[in-house]
Amino acid sequence: MAQTKVLVVEDEPNARAGLAELIASWGYRTETAVDGVMGLDMVVRWSPDVVVTDLMMPRMDGLQLLDRISELPQQKVAVVMLTAQGSIESAVDAMRMGAYDYLQKPVDPQRLKTILQNAQQQAETNEEISSEEISSEASGRLGPLVGSSPHMREIFHLIERIAPNNVSVLITGESGTGKELAARALHMFSGRRNKPFVAVNCAAIPETLIESEIFGHEKGAFTGAQERRAGCFELAEEGTLLLDEIGEMPAATQSKLLRVLEDRRLRRLGSRDEIPVNVRVIAATNKDPHQAVSSGELRGDLFYRLNVFNIQMPSLREHKEDIPAMAEAMVQEMNDRHSMQVPGISRAVMDRFMAYSWPGNARELRNTIERAVILANGKSIDVSHLPPGFGDEQHTPPAHGAHLTLPATTFSGPANSNDTVHLSVGMTVDEAEKQLILKTLEATRNNKTRAAEILGISSKTLQNKLKEYALEDKDALES
Repeated sequence: MAQTKVLVVEDEPNARAGLAELIASWGYRTETAVDGVMGLDMVVRWSPDVVVTDLMMPRMDGLQLLDRISELPQQKVAVVMLTAQGSIESAVDAMRMGAYDYLQKPVDPQRLKTILQNAQQQAETNEEISSEEISSEASGRLGPLVGSSPHMREIFHLIERIAPNNVSVLITGESGTGKELAARALHMFSGRRNKPFVAVNCAAIPETLIESEIFGHEKGAFTGAQERRAGCFELAEEGTLLLDEIGEMPAATQSKLLRVLEDRRLRRLGSRDEIPVNVRVIAATNKDPHQAVSSGELRGDLFYRLNVFNIQMPSLREHKEDIPAMAEAMVQEMNDRHSMQVPGISRAVMDRFMAYSWPGNARELRNTIERAVILANGKSIDVSHLPPGFGDEQHTPPAHGAHLTLPATTFSGPANSNDTVHLSVGMTVDEAEKQLILKTLEATRNNKTRAAEILGISSKTLQNKLKEYALEDKDALES
């Protein structure tokens, strides 16, 4: 590959010369410009691969230069923004405008070297991606994502646009809508595609262990820490880290995460030393992030730092036209997983799929198809392979005096008359919720993880609800 060309745009003479000399010592070809106007002219004439530009400059500042570069035809330039201390807000604005990354002054040489290496890897990755992969969006697929509806096409375009940049992304949407698949697509089409993708569910880790899981710990850091352990950040080095259910992360851990995101350095539990990290962080939540910030569940400054770009995954009921293609892809996936040869899905089953509301979204569709593929045993999937009662009227809200029956196939035991929640006019929402939670726990034989999955809430939320109910019962006994 030809020697990578780097243009340094900086109005301060000593800083400009020092940066150019440093970058050249790493084997890059360098040129310099004294401001944005000259920098733009150099971009047109010299065609650099990377532009390292100061934010504040006379005549044309860094943001204006970035905007003008983005308008140039067939100009693929990775722009790295240099910002003064405390200008994170401007840096985030630059990332939204398409900057590849940013670096605070005074410049950390190792961090700059890493950013340039990542930018070079991204350029090589763009050349490696075949025309078939690039055009896959036109056929309704982008990596692990499937769909050709307007909702999914919009998501595909956004992923293709932001995947190459080293930018944080917040993925939102209901449980089961495919937030992790979107994160994997971002990783697949980035320069980090050949490095690790690590996903961690913040709601599934006890509060006492979450810092250790994410940041790692030294031997003796706490009781039971018998050896040094790398955390998820170190495991994802040079790759991508997905922090799922970010709203369930304890406040103290959120504060530490924010510092890592801003400084790109972390300290293991029990360690005095900080180590540099080169990880792209993607966060996901099934909550409304603005409400989570208002309620104090999510730090506002962390939300701002993560939400450089937001991908809103639609519920399955919002893009039902994608169900046939999704179902076909899932049948093939399950054939491969279980060594089956199910040829497809009958028209009667597909009609039921299209009429169903899918409260569990794409995850429920996948689970339903996996069950059906196993039962079909090489034949086409028909109605007899669906869960008993699938699509019946019991899935609609009960009328006054009616009761809600929990599907027997949801649980390990047989259905019985106790699998009902009685609702009546005058009952509060809180009481109805309490009955549903307790009845689900009873039906799952007190399996809290399974109950939380069925109810569509996190394990932590379920634990908090049970604590509330215990307190209510205690108050009732004392009164």
